Amino acid sequence: MSIATLIAATRPAFLSVTLVGVILGLCSAGAEGTFLSPLLATITLIFALVAHAGANVINDYYDAISGCDAANVDRIFPFTGGSRFIQNGRLSTKQTAIFGYSLLSIVIPAGIYLINESGPGLIIIGLFGLFVGWAYSAKPLALQSRGIGEIAIMVAWTLVVVGSDYVQRGKFSLTPFLAGFAYSILVANVLFINQIPDRIADAATGKRTLIVLFGAAISPWISLLLYLSALVVLAYGMLTNTLPMASALALSAVIPASQSLRCLFLNPTSTEQLRIAIPKTIQSCLMFGILLSAGLILK
Repeated sequence: MSIATLIAATRPAFLSVTLVGVILGLCSAGAEGTFLSPLLATITLIFALVAHAGANVINDYYDAISGCDAANVDRIFPFTGGSRFIQNGRLSTKQTAIFGYSLLSIVIPAGIYLINESGPGLIIIGLFGLFVGWAYSAKPLALQSRGIGEIAIMVAWTLVVVGSDYVQRGKFSLTPFLAGFAYSILVANVLFINQIPDRIADAATGKRTLIVLFGAAISPWISLLLYLSALVVLAYGMLTNTLPMASALALSAVIPASQSLRCLFLNPTSTEQLRIAIPKTIQSCLMFGILLSAGLILK
């Protein structure tokens, strides 16, 4: 196995949502004068990315042993259907499992160091975050297969933002929670839309996602609801002065969001429409997180 193969197996493009989440947490701390250490910020970023990478690899492992990825002939590359490293013979199932769990395990010593530097509250954030990352794919919980994968994603990425802030601040605060919750809703929306082209393989292998349970016809409405929910959280934070008024910069994300929704309302199962909707959904999520980060700093 080459280093390039291992890096590619983590689906590095999708790690961008964690990169933005950590930046959002660090900007939350910086906006309130509690950003203390570039070194701690760097360690936080590196190992948050490693944890996400491990969760991605573990997801590929469990989707391989369930037969889900092998059965998926409708995937839209490179967004859905996993990395396919197992199916294409680049990694064995065993190698994938060892690599994924190794990535998750090396986060632990870094977490212990950060706990020592910041405070005991990080124990709860770190342990719960690792648990959700594992439980999302792994049996017996396999949250993604029970129609609650989106909830798990919201919890995980809220913790990314809150944890990144906590490492600097050394205590809990409402600001990173609201900022992280708003952002995590859009991360969940990315997952939700990505399930559409995979729905047939998911259904055939017992992976009961929301799309499998309720059908693709609900996707534009649920996606719209998720967008509106993120805006409600953002508005609440601004009206209560928990988030600065400059956070309104994040509203610019409605441009790619509206383009995604237009495609979904036209035809949520059309490959042609999904090739537009999926990257626009990702773009709206990242744009929201980046501009919210900027708004926190500018305030």
